[in-house]
Amino acid sequence: MPTDQGLIAKDTDKQIAATHRRFQQAMEERLKDMRLESKERYFVVLCALVAKLEDPGKPLRQVLQEVLMEAAPYIAQEMSEQP
Repeated sequence: MPTDQGLIAKDTDKQIAATHRRFQQAMEERLKDMRLESKERYFVVLCALVAKLEDPGKPLRQVLQEVLMEAAPYIAQEMSEQP
């Protein structure tokens, strides 16, 4: 019989997968109207995140710390752009 923790973990996995699908749909829609400069910045940040996540030995905490530091200039640049 599954434990409460096991059921919660399985449900959380399903919610994460559903949110990934929503994220992908939302970004595909946004890309249509996004300026090239914004697309380039987004791509740099996304590539850094994915590359770090592909390292199974790297804890998520470390991935997030590294991506946050690398992404900071791109995020600041995006935020300083005029709409």
